[in-house]
Amino acid sequence: MTNRTIHIQDLGVIAYQPAWDYQEQLLQENVRIKQAKGRGELPADSAVTTNHFLFCEHPPVYTLGKSGHMENLLLNEAQLVDKGITFVPTNRGGDITYHGPGQVVGYPILDLEHFFTDIGKYLRLLEEVVIRTLADYGIKGDRSPGETGVWLDPGDPKKARKICAMGVRCSRWITMHGFALNVNTDLNYFSNIIPCGIVDKKVAAMQEELGREIPLAEVKEKLLKHFAEVFDAVIA
Repeated sequence: MTNRTIHIQDLGVIAYQPAWDYQEQLLQENVRIKQAKGRGELPADSAVTTNHFLFCEHPPVYTLGKSGHMENLLLNEAQLVDKGITFVPTNRGGDITYHGPGQVVGYPILDLEHFFTDIGKYLRLLEEVVIRTLADYGIKGDRSPGETGVWLDPGDPKKARKICAMGVRCSRWITMHGFALNVNTDLNYFSNIIPCGIVDKKVAAMQEELGREIPLAEVKEKLLKHFAEVFDAVIA
């Protein structure tokens, strides 16, 4: 039984750890359904897993992916405390990144067996959602070969800058974590890290590119529209 309905929740401003815990809860609920079906405790055509999409905004935090390197964090513990920034090692892919006010963070918890079982395709489609959203604002987002996320001018080493970071985890084809799009983000926070472990490229934000502040609610609305198109999904 296929289910392409996606349930949307906006968690507002929430610390990173509680948001992560909630994602884990939703993921494990889906895993339990799959395990029960695998054991024959539920008919194959009975309860289906549920797809979720969580929006949120985090207070300042640096997060490190499971393949990341601590040396890409350029502050010690005392400096983090002094600046009011938390640090969280995570179980997502990717290296270090920053989350903070003015950023739209999206966490899809999807059962990819309702869509396709291909993590590479999933990441490319997430990128496509962001690229289409940026295009609505006249910003040309692009991919950088071998580097996950969305970039501006990736072909020009002097101008290349990342506007959207991505890192995901998948368990039994159920996804968690997701993307962070810099909308009205204070980019100074990125100077305390080597973003995504990439030394020679900068970061960008929509506000900086357009010279004006953009309503986050408007950006979320456009992201959902394109998500539904790209993933052939129904937004609930």
